Amino acid sequence: MCGIAGFITTRLAESLQLNEQVTRMTDQIVHRGPDDSGAWVDAESGVGLGLRRLAIVDLSPAGHQPMLSSCGRFVIAFNGEVYNFGSLREELSPRGHQFRGHSDTEVILAAVAEWGLEAAVKKFVGMFAIAIWDQPQRTLHLVRDRLGIKPLYYAWAGPSFLFGSELKALRAHPDFVPRVNRDALALYMRYNEVPQPFSIYEKTFKLPPGCMMSVPVRERNIPSQVTPTPFWSAKEAAERGVADPFKGSEAEAIDQLDALLRESVKLRMIADVPLGAFLSGGIDSSTVVALMQAQSNLRVKTFTIGFAESSYNEAEHAKAVAAHLRTEHTELYVTPEETRAVIPKLPFFYDEPFSDSSQIPTYLVSKLARRHVTVSLSGDGGDELFGGYPRYFRAQSLWKRMRWLPGPARRMLARLIGAPKLTTYNRRLGWLAPWTDQFGRPGSVGEKMYKLSEALAVDTREALYRHYGSHSKSPATLVLGSTEPKVALTDPAQWATLPDYFRLMMFFDIISYLPDDILTKVDRASMAVSLEARVPILDHRVVEFASRVPVSMKIRNGKGKWLLRQVLYRYLPKELIERPKMGFGVPVDVWLRGLLRDWAEALLNEDRLKREGFLDSALIRRIWAEHLSTQRNWADLLWDVLMFQAWRERWA
Repeated sequence: MCGIAGFITTRLAESLQLNEQVTRMTDQIVHRGPDDSGAWVDAESGVGLGLRRLAIVDLSPAGHQPMLSSCGRFVIAFNGEVYNFGSLREELSPRGHQFRGHSDTEVILAAVAEWGLEAAVKKFVGMFAIAIWDQPQRTLHLVRDRLGIKPLYYAWAGPSFLFGSELKALRAHPDFVPRVNRDALALYMRYNEVPQPFSIYEKTFKLPPGCMMSVPVRERNIPSQVTPTPFWSAKEAAERGVADPFKGSEAEAIDQLDALLRESVKLRMIADVPLGAFLSGGIDSSTVVALMQAQSNLRVKTFTIGFAESSYNEAEHAKAVAAHLRTEHTELYVTPEETRAVIPKLPFFYDEPFSDSSQIPTYLVSKLARRHVTVSLSGDGGDELFGGYPRYFRAQSLWKRMRWLPGPARRMLARLIGAPKLTTYNRRLGWLAPWTDQFGRPGSVGEKMYKLSEALAVDTREALYRHYGSHSKSPATLVLGSTEPKVALTDPAQWATLPDYFRLMMFFDIISYLPDDILTKVDRASMAVSLEARVPILDHRVVEFASRVPVSMKIRNGKGKWLLRQVLYRYLPKELIERPKMGFGVPVDVWLRGLLRDWAEALLNEDRLKREGFLDSALIRRIWAEHLSTQRNWADLLWDVLMFQAWRERWA
């Protein structure tokens, strides 16, 4: 696990100057690799590659990067892991390839030399962001793993093309101009993250998951635009799954998923450093830990964070699972003060506005794990692959009821429901609150009616999914001078053709919410403390198998993850894991009305908002007042605004 950065520039410079520039970039991401650093430059071509290394496999100098291929053609800076490097090495050795050490980096270079870049990458099982300089072809290749587990940014900056694991590395280059992209900011206010391919800055992008791009240098000229090309497509995988469905029995499906997950977990337990796992006690993390313990002669180290607020605390469930599996379990209860102390650090960790509040406990559990291990396995991905999110069921239920109403009738009903004042609903129907809370997050009756009104106004099932994932329903009115560009959820060309709504929602999550939110959160939180997080459920072979499994094996009796549960039942009794799904969050709504109020008030100061000129100050002050008065819970949208304001305060 590492952090990479580098550039191609048409600006004439000596090797020493280029080396200083690339080192300045990698110095910004030392947390991603505290064990070693390296730089490689070619002044004639204007190329610099740099790396900060967190040594996981082959701790010797033989694993040092950037690394030159044995044939002398390629130079690589590589972040991540190719877990099947052992079998690839066995395949390459008879073909004449010799290896100095036992790192996966050497195997990547040999594979590219033997099969070519795209063919080699298709053989890799892992998480990776790769930069390879092809010396005779004078071409820089960038590659990002299939699901987007590892980040990779790139930018055009005057005479230079830049890339890096985090934006702070790009900011360190003298040619980079950090100008906020208002359109990307509007996207952020809708989704609580900046969705790929955009970043918060103009002319700066994320390489999409499963893509590669090649930037040639010809007579010191760099193309002004390059289109990434996919080597793996979630859309194609989803459509292949429908065209070639799994036809076996339920018992055979359970056996096959068990075998796939066992292999995936086994590969991700390969490390030359201490290894453990996050354990929440839920389906996903419990499955990963159970499969780890089943394949280990030692007690697996597991880690859990506990909270005083019972509605947010999963520590007792995790403790029970750990006891049954006999893991070496460590739990830490954190106080509200310790939790809130993380907030000032968030803008530095996340590098661009990011406001999934579960970033806070994710950082805390990563920090706890790092005291004991260097690698930790995580259960992320189970909800997206096997239908675990409650909003799938809410959206499906609502769409079944509303799709029969003609569009004009739905919109009229939406206007009627949204017409009364929120206080009127609460005054007259407040007694219904305990009943309405069964259908989503707790909130006032008036708030629920307003949300129903907003949902009824949408025209398609795709728009309804997007509605459920939107914090601001009209961010272009919130962000001054902005227009929302197309992203995966609004571009029909990127949508898979799928026969049912559940499949469509899971697919949408895989191409948007998973890489842009969940995996971003885990990567930044874990790397902030120099911890490598591995996600075995997101092995692409598991993803492709899940796409073939019928929905009836995922969702049954009003609950998701049926097939994954059956695998877990082989290792744990049902009573330890059968409980309502609990989010991994913190009580932001309460904090904003209490101990965080002064901090929030300073960031939401009306004069400050007007002076900065990004956001509609009157609108923000109105929702802030409504939140403080408990008329409506605006915690999600306010957290978006506050994280943007805190980010600007740190990086402006």
